[in-house]
Amino acid sequence: MEKFVPLEKMSKKAKREFYKTQRGSWGAIKPITRRPPNPKAYRRKKGPAGLDLFFFS
Repeated sequence: MEKFVPLEKMSKKAKREFYKTQRGSWGAIKPITRRPPNPKAYRRKKGPAGLDLFFFS
């Protein structure tokens, strides 16, 4: 049986290992911020070719 060592007295390496075991996974959730694109922003990407002909004819 291992001795109990308080977290304050652990080495940096031991603390990292301890915190690594405490962390869980995000599962299916992606931790990036998701928001819709700004409709007023200028977009450099062109649409598919011929799309403008369809709307203006």
